[in-house]
Amino acid sequence: MTLLQIASLLIVLAGAFGAINYLFLKLPSAIGILIVSLIASLAIIGLDAIWPAMSVEETIRAQVTAIDFSDALLEGMLGLLLFAGALHVKISDLRGEWRVVFLMATLGVALSTTIVGVGFSWLTGMPLLIALTFGALISPTDPVAVLGVLRGAALRKSLETKIAGESLFNDGVGYVVFLVLSGLAFSATGGADGHGDAHATSEASPLAAAAQLFFQEAVGGAVLGLVLGWLTFRLMRRIDDYSLEVLLTLGLAFGGYELAVALHVSAPIMAVVAGLLIGDVGTKFGMSEQTRHYVDAFWKMIDEILNAVLFLMIGFEVFAVTFDLQAVLAGLMAVVLALVARFFAVAVPVMLLKPFRTFSKGVIPIMTWGGLKGGISVALALSLPDGEWKSLILTATYIVVVFSIIVQGLTVAPLATRLGREPELDV
Repeated sequence: MTLLQIASLLIVLAGAFGAINYLFLKLPSAIGILIVSLIASLAIIGLDAIWPAMSVEETIRAQVTAIDFSDALLEGMLGLLLFAGALHVKISDLRGEWRVVFLMATLGVALSTTIVGVGFSWLTGMPLLIALTFGALISPTDPVAVLGVLRGAALRKSLETKIAGESLFNDGVGYVVFLVLSGLAFSATGGADGHGDAHATSEASPLAAAAQLFFQEAVGGAVLGLVLGWLTFRLMRRIDDYSLEVLLTLGLAFGGYELAVALHVSAPIMAVVAGLLIGDVGTKFGMSEQTRHYVDAFWKMIDEILNAVLFLMIGFEVFAVTFDLQAVLAGLMAVVLALVARFFAVAVPVMLLKPFRTFSKGVIPIMTWGGLKGGISVALALSLPDGEWKSLILTATYIVVVFSIIVQGLTVAPLATRLGREPELDV
């Protein structure tokens, strides 16, 4: 199939499954599409098991594996999704919550990576560095999933900012940690992905090289996002044409992301920083009211469409996963590990900051249960080099992601609404 045929098929299926969900299941759009695509996939697998002569599963599996889900997300969709998410988070709101967001996106990711990695290594016998790589790819919360399911929860502004800001930044930080750890774990095979990051593990001093890579990726991505966002803002101030200004924001998201990849700096962090700058400073001082309306509507539509396609693809990735008893048990244990790790990733920063400010009792359970995993984790697992442990990691990742989106995703909004709207508490 050509790229255009694949894109057309995904759009058609996303629309059809979305309609089925809207008419019958009436679940949140993205979750509903995932469930319908997962049911369709499992039904095909079941029919093929009953009538092997049909060979439908084999045909579809070949088509699914032919689509490089990892590249499609990490190189194509992720920049747009992160830019769209950051566009609607105001720097003025984030400024009041920056300590919490910073600690959760740094210390929280480190704690979660360590807990999951050590625990998974102990449970499965996996080498520690490879297990830590699994911990890194499963630790980031997916801003697409988080913001999508919490959109209708009517949270207090401060709690909404914590959740949105943390999910955007820990995604970028988690991706950098993954690159560092995968470079250390798979240095013999040239790194975990095709982006040339194996230079992180020089023979002389792998830890020093890893620290240098982390600094280069994280700080470099932030600086590039600031520079490109500022240049785009200055250009938009001189233009009063809403269609051209929308095109400029699209060029910033696409071109900036690819430039970051080429410069070996963190493209996700670049997209978040650029989106924050355009969404706050750009909308206040660089756009007319008409342009603000069209930019906002355009990026909301992009977010919804890509969200639907991404969750559809996650449902179909079941064809790329190998399920056996050992892998399923490891995946179920990984679900528990991920939840425990998420609890400490939230609770420790909150406890560290408690002497300096007050928190609602609901902030820890909401942010723990609301730390949804998503397509980014699956894409990172698929990007690992082939080896003894890749199949187990991919299966465990898929089980954690599906549990997170369906079980946590369907229950976190009521939990957040109940705990996050208590007027007498300062969240």
